[in-house]
Amino acid sequence: MKKIIYVLVLPLAIGSGLAFANREIKNETLKKTAPNSRTPTEMTAERNKWEASPNGIKFKKWKESSEGIKVLDNAAKIKNQIKNSTDIEAVVTSLYLPLGAQLGFGVMVRINREDYILSFGLENSNEFQQLKSLKVNDKITIRGRSVMFAPKYSYPIVAGDYVQRDNKIIYKRIPNQGGC
Repeated sequence: MKKIIYVLVLPLAIGSGLAFANREIKNETLKKTAPNSRTPTEMTAERNKWEASPNGIKFKKWKESSEGIKVLDNAAKIKNQIKNSTDIEAVVTSLYLPLGAQLGFGVMVRINREDYILSFGLENSNEFQQLKSLKVNDKITIRGRSVMFAPKYSYPIVAGDYVQRDNKIIYKRIPNQGGC
């Protein structure tokens, strides 16, 4: 009888030991791969280091230039509408992005007498097919998820989430699957 109990308990003990050891290994790897949270002083030091770099100096000069100020002001004009995800009335001014733009598929639009780049991302599927039916002077309603700017572009960049023309949705961004 004792031999049968030992035979039954021994695999249980070995299995428990392996499971416990495996759990510790997983915890160690999770601790190692977790991103280090930076303190505010570290973030400030990194920003100061970047600002002292050639790219940081170039960006700072652009922000202080008349062109940079205009782009930043235009971005600030629609920032709250973007943040609140409210509808924005726009008119398509060009079906092409500025020469040399590397933003993927997009169009130029005018919002409140100011020009913006309306960017939708890389064109790797047929999800932009209905957007290709847009024409210059089409009145559209848009919603965006962010407004960005870069020294390379003379216009603020609106990341488009939603486009409506004649009360018909012609584009709605599909949220990323499996992300945060």
